[in-house]
Amino acid sequence: MITAEYRKNVANELINRRPNFGGTNSQYGKIYGITGAMYSRISKGETEKIISDGHWMQMGRELGITRKKTQWNVVRTKVYTEIESSIIFCQNYSTSIILVDDCGIGKTFSSRNIVKTLKNGFHVDCSQAKTKQQFIRLLAKTIGVDNKGKYVDVKENLKYYLNNIDLPVIVLDEIGDLEYTAFLELKELWNATEGCCGWYMIGADGLRAKIVRGINSQKVGFAEIFRRFSEEFVKLVPTGTNERRAFKHELLMQVGKANYSGDNLNELVKMCIDKDKSLSALETLIKLSVTE
Repeated sequence: MITAEYRKNVANELINRRPNFGGTNSQYGKIYGITGAMYSRISKGETEKIISDGHWMQMGRELGITRKKTQWNVVRTKVYTEIESSIIFCQNYSTSIILVDDCGIGKTFSSRNIVKTLKNGFHVDCSQAKTKQQFIRLLAKTIGVDNKGKYVDVKENLKYYLNNIDLPVIVLDEIGDLEYTAFLELKELWNATEGCCGWYMIGADGLRAKIVRGINSQKVGFAEIFRRFSEEFVKLVPTGTNERRAFKHELLMQVGKANYSGDNLNELVKMCIDKDKSLSALETLIKLSVTE
């Protein structure tokens, strides 16, 4: 059983995000599986007898609301500001960039929070929709297009909508998880929205290997997609040993200071750097320190 406070938190986040969506209340509601009328009632402060507890939980998950007391604070690290600058560039100029970098530096966390601040900015977790049917239907739902019905109709409506809203930008996270046929759909979407939509692709080293391997083996679509995404892999973490260590140290210290008040932070950060661990490892160490 969820609490009234949880429903209020979900409703507040739903309302707070509405100004950054360029469509109607009905289209906005489709993103979260509710009607325009339901959203109107929620926006007026109603939270009872509108949707089921299960649906509130679903919306809470999609909006990033947690029932836990503690949440990881957002920090404007170099990773955050570089990703923000690139996403805004893609949006303003309807262009495309690929970010391929180390796991655990805050790529997903940063991009999700950045997109929340942008009008017509959308974040898609491709690891949750690996087939082309799942991918297109999730993308449609994410931008407020009805994702039910025939696949071809959903895709056409998706392309039409992206061409008719103001400067949309789509962040495709964990895109290396897409199956080949789903990955190929990107070329069609890019071609259909050229000059009208920005695309920002995020992945780890596996994505680079997948694209390079596809290009080298002359597999259909890979060279074309890479060309449309600026023919470059952007990387934020330096490759030199000393530079990499300094970069990681600054990143971990910034995030640590914003989320932990203990006097052993330097020790925890050093443990992570010595073993080349990520922000996730630091978070775990902080939680262990707090509970001790």
